[in-house]
Amino acid sequence: MNATNPGQELPQLLLKSQADRRLKKGHLWIYSNEVDVERTPLKQFDPGDQVLVCSQQGKPLAIATLNPGGLICGRVVNRGISHPLDKSLLVHRIKQALALRETCFGGRPYYRLVYGDSDLLPGLVVDRFGEYLVVQMSTAGMERQKDAIVAALQQCLRPRAILLRNDHSARQLEGLSDYVEAIGEVPEAVELVENGVRFMAPIATGQKTGWFYDHRENRALLQRLAPSKRVLDVFSYVGGWGVQAAVAGARQVMCVDASGSALDWVGENASLNGVEERMQGLQGKAIDVLKQLVAEGESFDIVVLDPPAFIKRKKDQRAGEAAYRHLNELAMRLLARDGLLVSASCSMHLQRSALNDIVRAAARHLDRHAQLIAQGGQGADHPVHPAIEETDYLKAVFARVYLP
Repeated sequence: MNATNPGQELPQLLLKSQADRRLKKGHLWIYSNEVDVERTPLKQFDPGDQVLVCSQQGKPLAIATLNPGGLICGRVVNRGISHPLDKSLLVHRIKQALALRETCFGGRPYYRLVYGDSDLLPGLVVDRFGEYLVVQMSTAGMERQKDAIVAALQQCLRPRAILLRNDHSARQLEGLSDYVEAIGEVPEAVELVENGVRFMAPIATGQKTGWFYDHRENRALLQRLAPSKRVLDVFSYVGGWGVQAAVAGARQVMCVDASGSALDWVGENASLNGVEERMQGLQGKAIDVLKQLVAEGESFDIVVLDPPAFIKRKKDQRAGEAAYRHLNELAMRLLARDGLLVSASCSMHLQRSALNDIVRAAARHLDRHAQLIAQGGQGADHPVHPAIEETDYLKAVFARVYLP
C-alpha cells in the first residue's frame, strides 16, 4: 500500500449522478440506491470493508466503511482520502471527542465520550464512568476495528477496564452477532456522579451501557423544581430522575419500573445518597401502574415520564403517537392542582412539535390547560450533527397543567 496516500489504494465505490449532494452538505451516510452498481457492484464487497467513495466522474470524495447488505450501505469515516479508519485515526477522533467533554465537564469523568456520527465515528458509542469504559459497536465497519478501538481507548485514557456491550438490537441490522466481552476486570456496577448526585450503574447487566447520560441537563432542571414536592418517576430504571429529585429536597418520590432488579438499584442509589426514607418503588408495567394509582385517587406535584422509544421505525408513527398520548393523559390525571408534567421521548422519529402537540391534546382532552415552561434536549456529550437529524433525538417538555 502507498504509505503516502493509503486511501488511494482502497477499492472505489462510485456514486450515481448527483448522489454526492448530501455528502457535500456534510452528511455521512450512503444509501444503497445511490451507488452505481453497474460499475461498482456492492456484492463484490464484504461487510466492514473500507472504500474510496467517488463521484460518478471518479472524483474522490471520502473514505467510508461498507456493509453491502444494508439500506445504509456506507458510512463516511474521513473526508480526507489519505487516512483510512485505523488506530491512528481512532486516536485522533477520540482525542477530539475528549477535548469537547473536558471543556464541558472539566475534571468530572462521567459522560458519553463518543457519540457515533456526531463525533465522526459512525457506529461507535463509548460511555465513560471514571476509570471504566463501556463500548458499543453497531456497524460492521466498527466491528472490524474492534482491536484498534480498544487499543486507541487504552492509549488515550488508560482505563482500568473496558466492557464491550455488543448485545444491542442495532447490530441485527448489520448482520452482526451479539456478545459481551470484558478487557480487564469489570465490576457488576460502577459509580458515577451526575449533577452532584452519586449513582451505581449496572454496566454488566443493565440497559444499554448501564446508564443514560443524555438527560443530564433535564434532570438538573427537575432538581430546581423538586424541593418539597411529591414526585412520581415512571420508567425510572435505576432512579436517575427520582433519586436526583429526592436529593434536591422532594418530600416523597415514587419510582415505577417493570424491572424488579432496576428498582433494587433505585434502593441502592437512594441509600448511597441518604434519601431512602423518602423513596418508594413500585414494580409493574407503566400503564397498569398509572391506572391503578388513578383508581386509588393518588396525586403528585410532579410526574416524570421517560419511556423507551415507542417509535423505532417510521411505520410505528401512528401507534407510537397514540401510546404517548395515552401515557400523558394518565399522568395528567395524577397531577395535583398546578402540577408539573415532565414528558420525554427518545424516539428520533417523533418531532419536538409532535410531542408538544401530544401534551396539548392530552390536556385539552381532560379540559385542562398546559403551559410549556421549559423544553430540553440531550446534553453536550451527545452533540448534534447538523446534517444528520437522527442525531437530534431527545425531547423533554416541562409543562404546568391546571384547570383554567
